[in-house]
Amino acid sequence: MAGNNDRFVNQIADINTDYTKWYTDVCLKSELCDYGPVKGTMVFRPYGYAIWENIQAEADKRFKAQGVSNAYFPMLIPQSFLMREAEHVEGFAPEVATVTHVGDVELAEKLVLRPTSETIIGNMYSKWIGSYRDLPLKLNQWANVVRWEKTTRPFLRTSEFLWQEGHTAFATAEEANADALTMLGVYREIANDVLALPVLTGQKSEKEKFAGAVATYGMEAMMKDGKSLQAGTTHYLGENFAKAFDIKFLDKDGTHKYAYQASWGISTRLIGAIIMAHGDERGLCLPPPVAPIQAVVIPIGAAKNPAVADKAKSIYEGLVKANVRAHIDERDCSPGFKFNHWELRGVPIRIELGARDLEAGVVTVCRRDNGEKFTAAIDDIASKTPDLLDTITKSMYDKADAFTKAHIVRADNLDDMQAALDGGNFVDAYWCGDRECEDKVKQLYSASTRVFNQDQSDVHKHTCVCCGKKAKKRIYFARAY
Repeated sequence: MAGNNDRFVNQIADINTDYTKWYTDVCLKSELCDYGPVKGTMVFRPYGYAIWENIQAEADKRFKAQGVSNAYFPMLIPQSFLMREAEHVEGFAPEVATVTHVGDVELAEKLVLRPTSETIIGNMYSKWIGSYRDLPLKLNQWANVVRWEKTTRPFLRTSEFLWQEGHTAFATAEEANADALTMLGVYREIANDVLALPVLTGQKSEKEKFAGAVATYGMEAMMKDGKSLQAGTTHYLGENFAKAFDIKFLDKDGTHKYAYQASWGISTRLIGAIIMAHGDERGLCLPPPVAPIQAVVIPIGAAKNPAVADKAKSIYEGLVKANVRAHIDERDCSPGFKFNHWELRGVPIRIELGARDLEAGVVTVCRRDNGEKFTAAIDDIASKTPDLLDTITKSMYDKADAFTKAHIVRADNLDDMQAALDGGNFVDAYWCGDRECEDKVKQLYSASTRVFNQDQSDVHKHTCVCCGKKAKKRIYFARAY
């Protein structure tokens, strides 16, 4: 039997005084992950991987609704493939891991471990696409990626991570760019409806675009420390990779033309976004759509009262029948230990049943998102839980949305920008579009451009936040992970 102090076994750092340590504590003590034996790698523990599986399931059905099919491509890519698109190889060269030997035998050509798959998929598309009838081609793969990062942090930046990458090919530039924008909208829906995460979406600057793309569109989420997390990107690739890999098709007019392409991806960074956007002093706070356990039933005093144990099991079975991902905690531990255990792991709903509750025909329900406690009839709890989960998801989104809106600050000069950034805010500013000003902000304040504001209507009335020249774009600046 656990002791009186068992509620505090999993104590984590204070989110307000040591945010970095708090984040690491939550990752490890809620059993989402652990450190791998190779520096920079991470092991997904079952609870963390289950969150990713739920994200996958929600994303996959949305991709398929867009006419996308899943495929899988090799992890090993000939090094020569990366060399065909100059901007692409330059962008990824510092992070590429290379295989040079098999046993004691040196390979005739070095192989790289997939940093992204535009090149190998481009090679295959050149074989598969021959006519306009083969277009559009829309494929996605769920895969791992290796990028040898110098500074790593669980989920946010690791040497190997999990993601999906969609790769599409079209007959026209308009269709390819439209696909990049459509998938950005799909990502936004996933963020809002599945992760309860408000995001800013828009095009990125030339400096921040994907290596080899014509245009990159991003999805930026605000974390509780005021930093931005790039939560997903889509790219209009134009003919760049088609020309590099000779992806041509015979059009209706009898001429051969290069295909136009788009690519798009989200990754296990989204788990980091969930932790930092919704977590609190008690640990994780999971949005119900991705929570591995949506409701936990905790019988109190069941060892001495078989009727409590039996009714708790009946409640659990009712929840399962109502399509709730439920769990019953029958461990020989104190209630306080169990409460702390499931609060740390972010389970959206806790259902408590003791002898007095049973006698009154009620359960005590506790919401993880706001700590609210109330009683509900035992006979009604299974049928009412799905609606309560939906209410919690909306409440979590509204709370995060209010936080985001309250921490976007207009700045018209560098002093105001610094004050806003130091205060844990995004900066909404006007910019001349020059790389020099972008670099200066990065140098001075460790902040970067994130995405263009959706409203560009009054840009001509304003001047650049950095140099005072006539503005060309309205854009968000932020410190970022």
